[in-house]
Amino acid sequence: MVRTVEWRRPSEALLRILGVAVAYYGAGRLGLLRQVVVAGATVTPLWLPTGIALACLLWFGLRIWPGIALGTYLSIEHLSSFNLMDLGIIAGNTLAPLCAYAFLRLAGFRPELDRLRDGLALVFLGGLVPMLISATAGTGTLLLTGNLPGPSFWPVWSAWWAGDTMGVLLLTPLLLVLRRARLPRDPYRVAEAAALMAVAVVVTQVVTRSSLSLLFLVFPLLIWAALRFRLAGSAPCALFVSVMAIHAATTRSGLFARHTLLEIMVNLQAFNGTVALTALLLAALVTEQEKVRTKIEEVYEDLADVVARLAPPK
Repeated sequence: MVRTVEWRRPSEALLRILGVAVAYYGAGRLGLLRQVVVAGATVTPLWLPTGIALACLLWFGLRIWPGIALGTYLSIEHLSSFNLMDLGIIAGNTLAPLCAYAFLRLAGFRPELDRLRDGLALVFLGGLVPMLISATAGTGTLLLTGNLPGPSFWPVWSAWWAGDTMGVLLLTPLLLVLRRARLPRDPYRVAEAAALMAVAVVVTQVVTRSSLSLLFLVFPLLIWAALRFRLAGSAPCALFVSVMAIHAATTRSGLFARHTLLEIMVNLQAFNGTVALTALLLAALVTEQEKVRTKIEEVYEDLADVVARLAPPK
């Protein structure tokens, strides 16, 4: 079940809200570093603030929603002067993570992500479905204000929805696992983690800069990370791979150099979505199977003790 912390003082609540707003705005500034213009509208392939908003809701509960709204307002103000019609964008960006939080609570989601059902819940109930709200509200606002021509509605809408969804699928699991992550004590595990990081950096740099279709080479890395380090390894690996792919796509480098903007966005979001699903679901499945095996071993040991007590003395 989702657990939230209790707030003892109004000042603590205010600090949390302001902290969420600052984190949301800061992540938005990072996301806009790799922005693209689709039909005159500014969008980003990876909108990190949605991942921060959902993670904060899972940690602190519904009371931090003003921080999400304030962070959205600051992000809009950074792009252009604010007007009343922009309230539609604020409402959509606030309601989407709130609905995601409500859906996850109804589904009995556990932030540990130690079950396959938790991974599936985060994908569909935390990302794909609720982010329809923010994409529809944001794109609809641009259409109503005349900042977006009618024929461009669906391209912008799809890019908005994909960027918000990727923020949840790539950043929320990482934030949830970092809160309880611990460095391995076994020196061999530390060496293996360092080797994984080094190989991931080299391979990702090569495949995202090469003009050949080599992006599939990142998936053995994700499998290695998920099998050996569970979500603590696969989540940062997936985020790094996606960020490097976004950088290559927005600079039209490597494989992305020969395509139109629409083709780049389609290929990029399909790749990022596959990376996120592979890292998240495989890690959740492996963790769940490991827990089942541990429980079976415990039951076996208890049964062996009972048999040993009941066996007649020789």
